[in-house]
Amino acid sequence: MLFNSFEFLIFLPTVFLLYWFVFKKKLSWQNLLILVVSYVFYAWWDWRFLSLIIFSSIIDYTCGLQIEKAQLKNKRKLWLAISMLVNLGFLGVFKYFNFFSESLAEAFLKLGYEFDALTLNVILPVGISFYTFQTMSYTIDVYRNKLKPTKDIIAFFAFVSFFPQLVAGPIERATNLLPQFYKKRKFNYTNAVDGLRQILWGLFKKIVIADNCALIVNQVFENQGEYNSSSLIIAAVFFAFQIYGDFSGYSDIAIGTARLFGFNLMQNFAFPYFSRDIAEFWRRWHISLSTWFRDYLYIPLGGSKGGTKMKIRNTFAIFLVSGFWHGANWTFLAWGFLNALYFLPLLLLNKNRTNTNVVAEGKIFINLKEIFQISITFILTLFAWIFFRAESIGKAIEYIKAIFTKTLISFPTIDIKPFIFIFILVFVEWLQREQQHGLAIHNIKQASIRWSIYALIFCIILLFGAQSQSFIYFQF
Repeated sequence: MLFNSFEFLIFLPTVFLLYWFVFKKKLSWQNLLILVVSYVFYAWWDWRFLSLIIFSSIIDYTCGLQIEKAQLKNKRKLWLAISMLVNLGFLGVFKYFNFFSESLAEAFLKLGYEFDALTLNVILPVGISFYTFQTMSYTIDVYRNKLKPTKDIIAFFAFVSFFPQLVAGPIERATNLLPQFYKKRKFNYTNAVDGLRQILWGLFKKIVIADNCALIVNQVFENQGEYNSSSLIIAAVFFAFQIYGDFSGYSDIAIGTARLFGFNLMQNFAFPYFSRDIAEFWRRWHISLSTWFRDYLYIPLGGSKGGTKMKIRNTFAIFLVSGFWHGANWTFLAWGFLNALYFLPLLLLNKNRTNTNVVAEGKIFINLKEIFQISITFILTLFAWIFFRAESIGKAIEYIKAIFTKTLISFPTIDIKPFIFIFILVFVEWLQREQQHGLAIHNIKQASIRWSIYALIFCIILLFGAQSQSFIYFQF
């Protein structure tokens, strides 16, 4: 079920009324309701893949209990390995099997041996990369003694399948979200109102920013040979805002929806395009994934504490794995490789923690140095996004080559209307960059001003919202 669909418009208030007015007497009833509606939410796409979520939940619930019971370290490792193998096995079969099989066949073809690649005719289950990582965080944290395994099977199954963030995150840690299923939840009007604000802002980013940009981006990237250099540059800029509006918009709706039911999810985006270097960008972009890889891959590999060779190895490991997490295509590995190259000099020079505060904190205006830093960071990010969006590395290289031609200073031949909406987005988020989201206007005391802002954004969505597009991260 899509957040920007008519079905969800009926689904959300229905679940809200049942949750707070029918099932409010017992926590166990509320958790059971969340579990049932989460399965309905996911089954709306394809009910057959519910079996994967249920099986993954059973495995990790059992492994968590067995890890605690095991007296010997080897047995604890065995149960952890079972959890990891099952979850990674799902990803391997559904997401990466065909990629490895076809890549192997291509490699042998270059050596003079030809054979048909064995491929599976399967659909990639929506959200599989998100909920498998979420369940793995549970068993890993139980193994590390950071979390006690739960015996409440309903709470655990609800944690795995929690519908607001089930299919595209944030990837919640069990240490944060699972304990919230144990505590009695009371309706908080202030939190609910702010949740609705965040939902509205997320819908603006998705329907107005991402979907309008998508119409042009898809047209240009699919027919890139037909456009001049300036048009290609603008399409790349539009994709940067498409993927931001699409993914951070989903996260805003997910976080806001969770707050309606008394849950607090982690912030997944913190205005990343205001970053002054790549290290800061990755502290602000898809935070739930970058911190997951930091805690469960980068630090266990040694982090940045070792020698130069170890730092280089670990940096490339985390970015290449992050790229591969996004999809079974060499373009994602190239995207990860580029970001590793960007990040490495900062790490080796010990400047990766230089910009940890909010840019121009406490100020309205920005200085020239910060403008330069943000511009360079955005250009580097934009260059990498071309590989992320392209169908192949060859197509990405052709796209970049086509930018640097004599038509670079020519007038673009594509619609540039989305720049109007991008300006609104950038302006609002610049003013709100010290808040949790772009529409956190609780400090405005005048109700008339607040409601005028809500009405304005709602009207923009109705009047200028583009044809509905699928959320980009559903494919990951």
